[in-house]
Amino acid sequence: MNEVELSLVPVEARPYQGRSAGIVTRLVANTIDALLVGAALVGTYLGVVAFRFVVAPRDFTWQEPSWVWFVLGFFGMTVVYLTAAWWISGRTVGDHVMGIRVVTGKRTRLRIGRAFVRAVLCAVFPIGLLWCVVSRDRRAFHDVLLRTSVVYDWLPRPARSLPGTTLPQP
Repeated sequence: MNEVELSLVPVEARPYQGRSAGIVTRLVANTIDALLVGAALVGTYLGVVAFRFVVAPRDFTWQEPSWVWFVLGFFGMTVVYLTAAWWISGRTVGDHVMGIRVVTGKRTRLRIGRAFVRAVLCAVFPIGLLWCVVSRDRRAFHDVLLRTSVVYDWLPRPARSLPGTTLPQP
């Protein structure tokens, strides 16, 4: 990492740059992401309800969504959100807030296929995150399967977009 890149990292965070993130950091980031997806789901529902009201105000009745649709909608939005975020920048909004990034074993950004599979695994089996508590490398179940890691990274762009640089090895 050169001096310009290092100057972007807060002084207190520099010793942790590139090291694996622990369970607390990842749980906070995941909680932020879950709240965002939940808010997007509620916003989508309210948008559909408002559209139905505008189209036919006299026939409008308020319908409660079934739990099945809510769970499927949350699952679908979560997978799309996580896939897009990890593929585009390697981090979600929660990851950005906590200063972490998802990277491959070579410390590069995930391609869309691996980002999608990781998103599905995280949405289907969120308890797999707890594996990073007992893992020596702080890797969750889905990280072990897909050979990914979650590292502290305060740089504004993913490693692949910085010419000739990669994240330091932990």
